[in-house]
Amino acid sequence: MKTRVFAALADPTRRQILQELKEGELTAGEIVSRFTMSGPAISRHLSILATAGLVSARRETNRIYYRVEPEPLADTLGEFLSAVCPTQILHRRKKKGRT
Repeated sequence: MKTRVFAALADPTRRQILQELKEGELTAGEIVSRFTMSGPAISRHLSILATAGLVSARRETNRIYYRVEPEPLADTLGEFLSAVCPTQILHRRKKKGRT
């Protein structure tokens, strides 16, 4: 799963799709309208993001709505930072203690 998350994030179009979805759900058509590439190309990017667990989709009649799934992203990046940056572990522990 971690490898898929990082592979999904490697592409600037997929990162931009996540940015577009940060305010809430969008239909596939709304997402496509925000880019200059074809619908099938955006669909492929959405599929990669969904396989990585970064977005989820729900069908409503003939529309597909996509939304960001923040947990897999936060978990993967948090684990990575903890592994490569030991001070991140301390930072996260201090932050938990405040809430």
